[in-house]
Amino acid sequence: MIVFTALFALVFINIYAPFGVESWYKVTRLELFFYSSLVILTGVLVVVISRIIMYQYSKRHPISLFQFIIWILAEILFMAIFYSLFEDLILNDKRSFDTLIKNSISNTALVLLLPYAVQWLYFSWKDQKIKLEAFKEGAPSEDTIRNMVAFNDEKGIMQLSIKYDQLLYIEASGNYISIAYNHNNRIRKTLIRNTLKEIENNHPNSDLIRCHRSFIVNFSIVKLMRKTKEGLVLELEAPESIEIPVSKSYIDKVMQIFSRSAGNS
Repeated sequence: MIVFTALFALVFINIYAPFGVESWYKVTRLELFFYSSLVILTGVLVVVISRIIMYQYSKRHPISLFQFIIWILAEILFMAIFYSLFEDLILNDKRSFDTLIKNSISNTALVLLLPYAVQWLYFSWKDQKIKLEAFKEGAPSEDTIRNMVAFNDEKGIMQLSIKYDQLLYIEASGNYISIAYNHNNRIRKTLIRNTLKEIENNHPNSDLIRCHRSFIVNFSIVKLMRKTKEGLVLELEAPESIEIPVSKSYIDKVMQIFSRSAGNS
């Protein structure tokens, strides 16, 4: 993304000639290309730093669409400030700084938003292509479909479908849910924008049981219930040791289900 944006900006600044680039110095086109490359690559450092910060932040906190839009607007603003300072301090542009910043914002918006839009379309197409190819490899059988559970986002669009016996638990994570499942004897997690309440409504009379304000557990893989100093916990059959807490408000419900399961076995 960064490389494509830098290349686009380089072509843009040499063809469209924003930021007063045509009046920098009396140089040849080749020299102009060289100098503009340095300026563009320096400006793109704003995007590099921004994406590093975003990556580190997203590992701890899921980024919503609204936050992502605000982030991009901030990138545009900071890059516009960089180019305005360059014009004012290096090129000694006689226009007022307010004029420079306004022009820089409009030009920088084109420099960033156009390649961002192109990449968004490309990756959306690529994602749909991968899904289509996976589907073409073989449609699942009816038995497989019956043994799977699907999870939709808040808009009702399916984001994940896995086998019941691979599903471990679902945890609330802000405006998202974190779905933990067994994949090749490793615990994987997928974030989907939704709520535990919606999951409960979408999967009534299933093995997905709410046991805590922040947890839904796949009761079919609960191997034991144990009392600790903090209260009841459910231990799951999983590649790693997993203990899911049971809050006081859900103890009676969980005890009834656990007793019924024990009676059936």
